[in-house]
Amino acid sequence: MATLDDLRRTADALPGSEERATTGGAAWFVRGRLYAWECHPWPSIPADVREIIAAELVVGVKVADPVEALALREMAPEVFLGTTTSWGEPKVAFRMAGIDNDHLAELVTEAWRVQAPKYLRREFDDLDL
Repeated sequence: MATLDDLRRTADALPGSEERATTGGAAWFVRGRLYAWECHPWPSIPADVREIIAAELVVGVKVADPVEALALREMAPEVFLGTTTSWGEPKVAFRMAGIDNDHLAELVTEAWRVQAPKYLRREFDDLDL
């Protein structure tokens, strides 16, 4: 089971990433663009999803397109939640208890890639060589 500390370790390794405290919890940005966040049970979230978010740690991440979000939800509907709010689409929310560290790192890194400018993506790719 992955934790917020695991998410922090992944995000800290990404160029230009910064963590900020928000009303809903922790959130991660790259060059001012949100890419991952701790979900909060806002009243605007559908009741069934809001109950899950109120009971356990749920994280949201940006994805490249709605098809990717749908594929993740269909692949593991017990982990990836249905629609939370309409803002910030495309995105996907998931139960941290259902994610292992490797999958979390992949989701966070890909979310960062969606939001990061090209020069930061190149910098990160150069680190991987």
